[in-house]
Amino acid sequence: MMSEFDFDTEIDRRAVPALKVQRKVLGADGMDLFAGGVADMDFAAPPAVLEAMKTRAAHGVFGYEAVPDGLMPALTGWLQSRHGWHLDASHILRAPNVLNSLSMAANLFTDPGNGIIIQPPVFFDFADIIAENGRRMVANPLVLQAGRYEMDFAGLEQLASDPSNKMLFLCNPHNPVGRVWTRAELTRLGEICRAHDVLVVADEIHADITFPGHTYTPFAALSQADALNSITCLSPAKSFNIAACCSSFTVVPDATRRAAFQAENSRLTVNKNNAFASVAMQAAYESGGPWLEAVIDYIQGNLDLVRRALAGLDAATLIEPEGTFLLWLDFRALGLSPDALTAFLRQKAGWAVTRGQSFGPEGEGFARLNIACPRARLDTALQHLSKAVLAHTTPTQSGEPK
Repeated sequence: MMSEFDFDTEIDRRAVPALKVQRKVLGADGMDLFAGGVADMDFAAPPAVLEAMKTRAAHGVFGYEAVPDGLMPALTGWLQSRHGWHLDASHILRAPNVLNSLSMAANLFTDPGNGIIIQPPVFFDFADIIAENGRRMVANPLVLQAGRYEMDFAGLEQLASDPSNKMLFLCNPHNPVGRVWTRAELTRLGEICRAHDVLVVADEIHADITFPGHTYTPFAALSQADALNSITCLSPAKSFNIAACCSSFTVVPDATRRAAFQAENSRLTVNKNNAFASVAMQAAYESGGPWLEAVIDYIQGNLDLVRRALAGLDAATLIEPEGTFLLWLDFRALGLSPDALTAFLRQKAGWAVTRGQSFGPEGEGFARLNIACPRARLDTALQHLSKAVLAHTTPTQSGEPK
C-alpha cells in the first residue's frame, strides 16, 4: 500500500558514526559490503520525533531536567492501547538501556556462581552479561522442528529444579529466530519458573514489531503471579529507530525488588534524565503509531522479497519470522564450517551480517540478516547471494559442488 513515509530513499549512515558501518563492525576488508548486521533500521525516525527534538533544541537551554509530566502517561497509554497491558506507572523505573537493567537484575537477585537460564540461539549479549557479572550461563536450547523453533519445556523444568539456577533471561519476541511467543507458551514457562522460584527477566525490546496473525503478549501481563515473579525491560529503541537518543524502562511489579532497583539506580547514579531522550520517547509513544504501522508494512514487503529470492535456493532457507526486522537464515545445506560460512557470505555474496555462532553453538550454520533497509539495496544484496549460492552448489564436471 502507499505510504506517506519514505523508506526507499538511501540515507548515508557513514555521514555520522553509525555503528553498523564502522570498521570495527564491518572489518578492515568489509567497508564495501552489504551492512546487514547491527540491529537498527536504515530509516529516518518518525517525523513527530524529529519535530519534537527540533523544538527542544530551539529552546537553547539544556540544564538538568526532571522527567516530563507526559512521558509515563505516553508509555502506559501506548502499552494499553496497542497491547492491552494495563500497567501501573508506579512500577516503572527509568534506565539507560535494556542491557543495564539485565545486568542490574543479575547482580541484585542472584549470587556469584548462580545459574541464569537462557534459550539459545539467543541475543549474544545475554551470555556476555552473565559471564561478566560472575554468574553461570545455563542453556535451555530452543528446538527447531519443521522450520519453527519451540521451547523445550521438559528441559526447562529440569534446569529450573536445580536450586542454584535462580533466574531466566527471556527474549520476547525472540532475537534472532523471530518467534513471537504465544500466551500458552509464556504461561507454561511462567508456571515452571514460579514452581521453582526462578525469576523471569524479560527483554521485550522488539515487542512492537509483529506481523499479522501474531500477537505480542507481555510476560508480566499474563497474571498477577507472573507479574510479581518478573522484571520486564522495555525501550522504544527498535520500534522507532531511536537507539542513540533514548533510554529504557524497567517494569518491576514486586515492591521489594523495585525498592532494591531504585536503591541500585541511586548508588550507581544512573537515574539522570536526558532532555532529548525524553522528548523523543514521548513523541514516539504519543504520535509514532502511523509511522510504525507503515514501517512494519514496508518490512513485510522486504520479507516477501527475501522469500522470493530464496525460493529457488535449496541451500539457503528462511526460518519464517513472526516479528522483528531480523531474519534467521539457515545455510547448513552449504556444508561449510562456521568460519567458512562467514568467509563465503563476505567474499562471495558481499554480505556483512551477524554470524549464527554469535548466538551460541546452536546458531552454527545460520546467519542473522537485518532487513530494515531500502528495498532496492536489499534486492541487490539478495541477487548477489543467489549467484554465490548457485555457483557454490552447481556441480562441476567431476560431479562435486564447487
